[in-house]
Formats: sequence, C-alpha cells, structure tokens
Amino acid sequence: MKSSKFLHGFTVEKIALPDVEINYASAGNGPPILLLHGHPQTHIVWRKVAPLLVNAGYRVIAPDLRGYGDSGKPKSDADHLPYSKRVMAQDQIALMSKLGYEHFSVVGHDRGGRVAHRMALDFPDIVDRLAVLDIAPTDMMYAQTNKEFATRYFWWFFLIQPYDFPERMIASDPEYFLRRHIAGQVKIDGSVSNDAMTEYLRTYNNPDTIHAICEDYRASAGIDLDHDKLDQGRLIEAPLLVIWGAMSVVGDLYDVEATWQEKAKNVTGFALPCGHAIPEEAPDELASKLLTFFSDK
Repeated sequence: MKSSKFLHGFTVEKIALPDVEINYASAGNGPPILLLHGHPQTHIVWRKVAPLLVNAGYRVIAPDLRGYGDSGKPKSDADHLPYSKRVMAQDQIALMSKLGYEHFSVVGHDRGGRVAHRMALDFPDIVDRLAVLDIAPTDMMYAQTNKEFATRYFWWFFLIQPYDFPERMIASDPEYFLRRHIAGQVKIDGSVSNDAMTEYLRTYNNPDTIHAICEDYRASAGIDLDHDKLDQGRLIEAPLLVIWGAMSVVGDLYDVEATWQEKAKNVTGFALPCGHAIPEEAPDELASKLLTFFSDK
C-alpha cells in the first residue's frame, strides 16, 4: 500500500483476482462508490472528483480496468471474451466483494460507463445507483453509425481491426496517438495537467496496454453486441444518472437522455459545459450532480 501521487488522501494497492490483478486507489468512510475510468485514461482521471466525494462522506474506490494502467493484462482469445464488458464487470464485482461490499453505487466514464452498464444488468441486486458519463448505449451507437460519427470517433473503427494492424500503427508513435486523442476530446484548456499526461503516457507506452485496449474495442464491436442482443428489452433496475458534455461528440450527435430512457426504468440527465473528459474538465459540477444523485434516496 502506498499513497497516491494524484488522488489526494488516497492509497494505492493491488488485489489478486482469479485471472487478473487489479490496481486501485481508495479512501474515505461511508457508503461505497466505485469509479470506473475510460479510454485512454486510468483511475487518475478521477483525481479532481474523488476527494470531493470522500469529503462528502463516501468510501471511494477507483480501479484501473483490466488492460489499463497498472492492472493486469490477461491474454485474450478469438472471441475477445477476456475483454468483454461482462468479464470486466465481473472483475469489479469481485474487487468490491474482496473489499467487503455486497452492494454499492457506480460511476462510469467512457469505457467505464459501458462496463457499468453491463454490471447493472448482470448484477441488479448489487448496483444501488448508476451514473454514466458522456456515452450513449453501445449497440445504438454502432447501429446508427454515419459518416460524421465514423469520422469524429474514428478509433471505434480503427482499434477493432484484426491483430496486429492497429497495435503496430500505434506502437510506431504512441505518444503522438495519445496526445492527439486526448486533445481532440478535451474542450477546456488546461484540464489535463502535464503530470497527468505524463502518467497516462507511462502506462500507454506499454505494448501490452495497447493490445489490451484494442481487445477492449474488438469486444465492444463483437461479443458485447451479442450479449446486448440477448438482453434486448431488459431494463436497468437501478436509478440511472446520465451526464454528457455539451461540447462533446456524444452530446452533439445524440439526444443522450432519450437513448438511455430506452435502457433503464428511471433516468435523469444533465449536460455540463465541457467536452468528453467530464471528470477533468468539469469536476466541481460533476461532483455536485453526483452528490445530489447519491443522496436522493
């Protein structure tokens, strides 16, 4: 166990699960909240938000998803099942169980939101409340693909190409790819500090991370859609908070709240004045919305 360099007051440690080691930061006392990051970030994307939740009286756990950051990067298979959102959700259920939590609330940004969506469907008795940030449902986004979406979210179609085409292309200059990716989504200058970018680069420079990220996206375009199809018509039972960036691609192209009303029984939605990286661009506004949502019993 060591002190986090990025999340004030948090400690960082690893916990061994049956097929993967999960790196996570934690702090606080009170009702548990699980924070799930997206691509291409790690758990430090929550560095501005997590301490605010702790100060408000919550126990906060912020892991690196499998394949990302300092968590393990298990081998994949032809169906990309080890990087399906179902398996990634099971990781987090197992992590929280080992920490002693039988039920908890979840906030997921980007890929973490997709993991959280699957978690809420597969474990309705465990997920108390759910918040997803700047995403529309995966199956809908693929089904409604058009030129504008494919252009602005090109990595959805690049990263799913067969091994090892995208891996080789990114490995030729991972820093350039990462910086361009983040710069294209952040609309508020200065939201990602130099030290945070350096930390993202540290883990992104690992070829195993790049491969795992590609597998994450390959799963989303394949086995995750199969799982979604089998659950067609099932609704999220937990109260759902949907937040999107008013300047983000998702906010621009979709009626985000309406897309989630087709997936959940109880949906509340808000736009915040930022781009895609809501936890980094609008942390105070995000924390305020989350705290109101979690306290509304």
